[in-house]
Amino acid sequence: MRKIVICLEHRVKIALRRLRRDTSDKGLAMRCQVVLLVAKGRSRPLVADAVGCSVSWVNRVIARFDQYGIAGLMDRREDNGQEKLDEYYLATLYDVVDGCPQAYGYPRPTWTRELLVKVMIRLTGVRVHPATMSRALARIGARLGRPRPRVGCPWSEREKNKRLAEIGDVLDTLGPHEVAVYLDEVDIHLNPKIGPDWMNKGKQKEVMTPGQNVKNYVCGALDVQTGQLTWVQQPFSKNSFLFIAMLRKLAETYSWARKIHIVLDNYKIHASKISLAAVAAYGGKIVLHFLPPYCPDHNKIERVWLDLHANVTRNHRCRDMNELMKEVIKYINSRNCRKANKKRKVA
Repeated sequence: MRKIVICLEHRVKIALRRLRRDTSDKGLAMRCQVVLLVAKGRSRPLVADAVGCSVSWVNRVIARFDQYGIAGLMDRREDNGQEKLDEYYLATLYDVVDGCPQAYGYPRPTWTRELLVKVMIRLTGVRVHPATMSRALARIGARLGRPRPRVGCPWSEREKNKRLAEIGDVLDTLGPHEVAVYLDEVDIHLNPKIGPDWMNKGKQKEVMTPGQNVKNYVCGALDVQTGQLTWVQQPFSKNSFLFIAMLRKLAETYSWARKIHIVLDNYKIHASKISLAAVAAYGGKIVLHFLPPYCPDHNKIERVWLDLHANVTRNHRCRDMNELMKEVIKYINSRNCRKANKKRKVA
């Protein structure tokens, strides 16, 4: 290939600079920059090093510009024919990713790009390269993540929705002297929960574990209206006495309330004989509303416990349980302060 020398007229320079500045296509901006640098007399290797490409690519860009002018810098892939990743293809891919390969006759339980390509050929008749499949997955917002394990609710959909609707009606029609909370327990382990963290290349962070695990248990109640968290803790065992202590704390915290509605799951300590006797002792002030089995998404305090693990217990480096519980208490108090300040600003 002969070496092409470029001499730009002033108006062409202005047009290239304006195009480089205004375009949202990074490739086009890079090609404009290549032409402008070569026109300044820079050598091809220096230009390639400056823009981060190969010398042969610089030569191809210059050859296209010499032959077609500014039009030769445009992306020519639009001339390849109809776009493969159209709305129908992406919508179909979205539905396929939501399923699993076994639903399409493959024994593998997880998706790969190559397997997605095969299934999409069958469904749409469009064949793409695995690299193009990566772009398609990015366009529908798909990500490579870990599925969440869960147990299916044994109730029928009708029974489940009926119970959830009843609880929703209670929360929506609270009287002036009534309060509602979401209640649940969380385990605090001295052995840290291990979770993802940013690390430098070639290095892996270490989290020291005490070897022998120690547990503390926190029972919390999330106020439906204020977002404030009322809580109690108990070491060593999660039993009915932890739940009863929480009832006592709620009765003290909401001493002004004539009725305290508690939305909670079906964990055995919530419905034990001693727990139900404690509830009855409050003479109707405390009312329990049990969620359908295995429906944690409808207990909003679960979100608080996820944040607690993310901010305190995951990958923690506390040496003993006392130090860890101080961090837990600090986080809960800080969260309550934020909620209180937000409520004051709204008021």
